[in-house]
Amino acid sequence: MTFSCIRKLALSGLIVVVQSSCVVPDDTSRIAKVDPTAAAARKEMVGLSEADVRMCAGFPTATADAGGSGQIWTYKRVVQRGNLSIVVPTLSVGPVPALGGSLNVAPGGYCDTQVRMFGGRVAEVAYAGDNNLPNRRDALCVSTVDACVAYARQHRPAAK
Repeated sequence: MTFSCIRKLALSGLIVVVQSSCVVPDDTSRIAKVDPTAAAARKEMVGLSEADVRMCAGFPTATADAGGSGQIWTYKRVVQRGNLSIVVPTLSVGPVPALGGSLNVAPGGYCDTQVRMFGGRVAEVAYAGDNNLPNRRDALCVSTVDACVAYARQHRPAAK
């Protein structure tokens, strides 16, 4: 995702345009944290039975045989990209630098929640796709697993 940042500076009656590229880095771990529900699902869903997962997440969109590693169930979720464009007029007064610009936000994307089943139970949960929001990683996957996190918490025997 690339944002274009433009700033105009007024210097002795001469307007200079400075353009820089604001790029969100590949490693966003310092900027955006993993969504807490998505992170919890990776731990709390482990051990749920196939029937439990069907109860909380529904039937998978696709399944694949992983050989000796069990089966992989995929739940696909597509979020249509909604465009929100905010434009602030550029204003300058005398020698004061001009302020203004625009921002285009497109929070849509898709998530493939992948659940590896081994021996009839969840062995692993992973996420793939364009599933991040500006402030949370794996956030578009939450609606697939949030009910399973709650289900796991309700149906697990309490630790002694």
